[in-house]
Amino acid sequence: MIKSLIFDLGGVIVPFDFKRAYRALDGLSPYRAEEIPKRVGSTDLVTRFETGQIAPEAFVRELTALLEMELSFEEFRELWSCIFLPHTLIPDTLLGALRERYPLVLLSNTNVLHFEMILETYPLIGHFHHHVLSYCVGALKPSPRIYEEAIARAGCRAEECFFTDDIAAYVEGARLQGIDAVQFRGLDALQDDLKARGIEW
Repeated sequence: MIKSLIFDLGGVIVPFDFKRAYRALDGLSPYRAEEIPKRVGSTDLVTRFETGQIAPEAFVRELTALLEMELSFEEFRELWSCIFLPHTLIPDTLLGALRERYPLVLLSNTNVLHFEMILETYPLIGHFHHHVLSYCVGALKPSPRIYEEAIARAGCRAEECFFTDDIAAYVEGARLQGIDAVQFRGLDALQDDLKARGIEW
C-alpha cells in the first residue's frame, strides 16, 4: 500500500525551457544562444552548483566569465530563472487534496537560485511537507543517495513510496531503490497511475 508520494519538480509540477535563458543571454555574451549550452556543458560548473559545491555568487562569477559577459548578481539571477513558465502541469487543487491524505515529498535536481525563485512564484509548492533538493543533499538523481534521503523523509519503506519524474533514467534510478516509480506523461496519465494504486484525493 502506498503511504507517501514523491514528485519531481521541473517537467512534472513546473514546466521549463532552458532556451528562454539562452535567448535572454544572447546579445549579452559574444556567444550565440545555440552555442551557450555547449560552452556551459563543457564544464562541471552546473553540476557543482546543483550539488551545493559552489555558492551562488561564485557560480555567477564563473559563469559570466565563461560566457564573457558583465552582469550583476541580481541581473543574472533574474535571467537565469526565466526558464520557468507561468502555468503548472499539476493543479494546486490536486496537490492540496493529496496533502490531506499523504506525506508529500518534493525531489529535485536543482540549485539555490532556481529554488528560491520557485518558492517565490509558485504557491502550490507549499503543499509539500518535505523538500529533497540536490544542492542540499549533495547528490543528483539518479544517485542512490538522493533517493535514500527521499525515502527517509517519506517516513515509510521504499515500496510504500510512489514517485513520478519526467526523465526515464531518474524513474529507473528510483525503481532500483525499491520505489514504485512511473514516468510522468501528463496530468490525466498521472491521475490514472494514482488511481491504479488505490491513491485517493
